[in-house]
Amino acid sequence: MLLSARRSVSFPSWYRCHKRTFSIKQNGLTGLVDIHPEVRDALANHKPVVALETTIVTHGMPYPVNLKTARSVENIVRSTGAVPATIGIIEGQVKIGLEPHELERLADVSKNSSVVKVSRRDIGPVIAFKRDGGTTCSATLIFAALAGIKVFATGGLGGVHRGGENSMDVSADLHELTRCPVGLVSAGVKSILDIGRTLEYLETLGVPVVSYAETNDFPAFYTRKSGFKSPWRVDDPVTAARILYYQQELEMKNGVLFGVPIPEQYETIGEKLQESVEQALKEADENGVNKLGKEATPWLLKRVGELTAGRSLASNVALIENTAHVGGQIAAAYSHLANGENKPHHAHVALPSAGPVSRTEPEQSDSSLVKESSVPPAKLVIIGSAAVDVTAQADGSSVTDPSVGLHSTVPGTVSLSLGGVGRNVAEAAYRTLSSRSEDGSAATLLISSVGQDSFGRLLVNEMERMGMRTDGLITQDSARSAICNLVLDSAGSLIGGVADMKIIDSLDKQTALQALQKHQPTMVALDGNLSKETLVALVTHCHRNNIADHPYSEPTSVPKSTNIYPAIAATLGSPGRFLSPISFTAPNMLELAHMYQEAVAGPFELTAQDHWWKSIDDMALGSEFRTDLEHLARMNACDQDRSKGTLDFLISNGIAQMAINLLPFFQHLVIKCGDRGVIVVMRATEHGATSWLQERSNVRGRYVVARNKAGTGAIVLKHYPAAVLPKEKIVNVTGAGDTLVGSMLATLLQKPRAFGDPSSLDELIIHAQRAAVLTLQSQYAVSPALSTLSTIP
Repeated sequence: MLLSARRSVSFPSWYRCHKRTFSIKQNGLTGLVDIHPEVRDALANHKPVVALETTIVTHGMPYPVNLKTARSVENIVRSTGAVPATIGIIEGQVKIGLEPHELERLADVSKNSSVVKVSRRDIGPVIAFKRDGGTTCSATLIFAALAGIKVFATGGLGGVHRGGENSMDVSADLHELTRCPVGLVSAGVKSILDIGRTLEYLETLGVPVVSYAETNDFPAFYTRKSGFKSPWRVDDPVTAARILYYQQELEMKNGVLFGVPIPEQYETIGEKLQESVEQALKEADENGVNKLGKEATPWLLKRVGELTAGRSLASNVALIENTAHVGGQIAAAYSHLANGENKPHHAHVALPSAGPVSRTEPEQSDSSLVKESSVPPAKLVIIGSAAVDVTAQADGSSVTDPSVGLHSTVPGTVSLSLGGVGRNVAEAAYRTLSSRSEDGSAATLLISSVGQDSFGRLLVNEMERMGMRTDGLITQDSARSAICNLVLDSAGSLIGGVADMKIIDSLDKQTALQALQKHQPTMVALDGNLSKETLVALVTHCHRNNIADHPYSEPTSVPKSTNIYPAIAATLGSPGRFLSPISFTAPNMLELAHMYQEAVAGPFELTAQDHWWKSIDDMALGSEFRTDLEHLARMNACDQDRSKGTLDFLISNGIAQMAINLLPFFQHLVIKCGDRGVIVVMRATEHGATSWLQERSNVRGRYVVARNKAGTGAIVLKHYPAAVLPKEKIVNVTGAGDTLVGSMLATLLQKPRAFGDPSSLDELIIHAQRAAVLTLQSQYAVSPALSTLSTIP
């Protein structure tokens, strides 16, 4: 994150309910508590903050699902306007807000098997022995209250265990709610517990229990109804925030439990999951696990996961993400109240139930109203244009003079098809993945805008017909769908055209950000048609939240090829493991030249930045590299067709020089050189587990490798000849570049380190070229034949 260095601090004095402060740095000694700068700033400026626990990360879920869920929950909190404060202990220091690498450290228990589950009783020992720890509800409540955080979102609260009336096994979570003035937002108490006795005990302790729902039913973790009623209910964040606010005004020291039911689509499997819970509890009784204290809960949750074949894990993730969303909304509403912002709202009063907590029979749900979640999160998200292409192509048999038709009509054909750079890339990726027996439809998602018009309906209907996802298409009532009118010559080359893409410029960045937060994709591709403001927001979000490797940027056209530069400027020098702000881009030679000129002399003066100087200096390119490049430039562009000339254009046109100067901003450049093939120019480092550091220049192999002085990195330039394709077989050139990119993204999704190995890079580019050739021979922007293209050669 782009934040200042951490420091240990005393907590703000304006929090009346917690005037105690932690020890601070004195005489060079590090304090006990470290507040993340972003959290500290939010607290100091009365912004909404949501506390998050880490026992879910360390003991509640398997790796890497735990890490992905923790990141997702943080992003969901951000989507509500609140700041996430994930709380954990690293080497004996309490962290209120974790850096990405700290979260990874707690999550990867295979490398950190000694991490401790920390309740109230464990806080002192864990700090004293400088151990790592995941905080339970009780410990998280303590640190949240001391920091002045008013809302804490989690999965399930601890409580009275089955048989607790005899064993006295009662979670410390319940007592902390009497000491900490924090709103705990959960999906009820864990289903392995005695829910009825837990609610009775909370009543004895004087802790308000409020159902955050349309009924007073208290949720039961995996199911929306436990058979017990809450004494109070609310169904909006403002009223929930008022409960916390008025308790704070009265200086009451206890917290509030908000029970949020699991999303409806997971209700149908709730009963089956509960059967597995009962079986796990029975086994725990038989093997003595129920007597292990705090170790019993992780064992039971793991066993439930085994018995349900992993279905419980999906429910766990869903309910945690749901409580994070509600928690963020309540925190935002509380912040407005605390800041004296009496904005109009639609709050309802908290409604009392018909009577005290009592056992009732669960209501029968109408299964016809329950919708199963059939669309999983996408692994590859492409954000950009979806358009309808109206293509006019002159008839070659009647038109031989290129100037004919400039001011009149000529015979030819006019066709209507789907287009748009983002949509083309998405279709190519979808079809490539489908050809490899992978569910390309589920894995690939396009985020774009369409109008409420006939062209918009055509886009949606045709994408659905071919099997693509359309849940990322956003309908804008007052805008026209994107239209691209293309005019081609008889050979299929583009003469000119008009593109009406205004609807893409107006794509709401918040909508795009919410999609990234929801899907947490492995890869993100950004279309240059997006507005500069949206590109800045998306790239910054990817870097700060580490939801995907730094994104791919599609230049789209010469004028739009530098739309990504404000986003690059905004992320240069940001902390983290990123060599370059953008992972890769695929310009043609004209776009490359424009990108280079703007980097040197444009408004952002990217080549004047310290990041650029340090990167170029680290490359340490010398005479050996220049000599190798000169030898490569003498090679034929295509051995099967000498008419295409040599690779001299690498030097004479400055292609190599321009590409190398852009490497500090784009780690991999895939330069489309038309019938002279593809040039890959990239930075390879030891951090990418790359094999290129063991390679030497091989002119016959068409590549040059230059390692830096330390041997920790290298610059690689490699040429791939174009396929020999007779001109009469070329039908349309407009979508070939998009197809090349979509195929590359699909391969990178399956082989994330394809750039790091010579043979894998060959597979990546050669397969993408084969896909592009199919599109050259097709009348469509992306050839349907990609779905039958053989797997990676």
